[in-house]
Amino acid sequence: MREKTCCFTGHRQLPEDQKPEITAKLEEAIVSLIYSGYLYFGAGGALGFDTMAAQTVLRLRKSYPQIKLILVLPCISQAVRWAPEDVRTYREIMKQADKVVYTSQDYSPGCMFKRNRHLVDHSSVCICYLTKGSGGTAYTIEYAKKHGLKIFNIAEFGCRNVSQFETHFPKPRTEKNW
Repeated sequence: MREKTCCFTGHRQLPEDQKPEITAKLEEAIVSLIYSGYLYFGAGGALGFDTMAAQTVLRLRKSYPQIKLILVLPCISQAVRWAPEDVRTYREIMKQADKVVYTSQDYSPGCMFKRNRHLVDHSSVCICYLTKGSGGTAYTIEYAKKHGLKIFNIAEFGCRNVSQFETHFPKPRTEKNW
């Protein structure tokens, strides 16, 4: 299953003016993986990029019903201090997920890192949005590199060019060239 699984990690804060472009590149990357045989997509349920990734997988599942969204959550109380609108979005994603995994029952100082390691340990590819060299996303990417995952940073593509991604995962074939 690991060889058919992609995980996501990224910052909680995304530039508002770049969200449509980030979403478009994320969707293109996921579709390329689907055409390369990937079926499982793991997201950590955090605000920002995790939420965007989960929503993108759910939207694509309408066209690719074989794909599965797996939420890997750090603890049951993850969203307890979130804004009501964010909690509603989180619950809606949870309802639509194919599987929900909690890596810890209760919050603890290391539960987010435990969640991130779980995502990496069960994946062969990681799509991320990383613009800073420190923090949880940077830690997760370093961990993923040490464990041999292919890493595709949406931020490095400048949100305009995924040619680096396509060298590893070719663009999907259209109906004309099937």
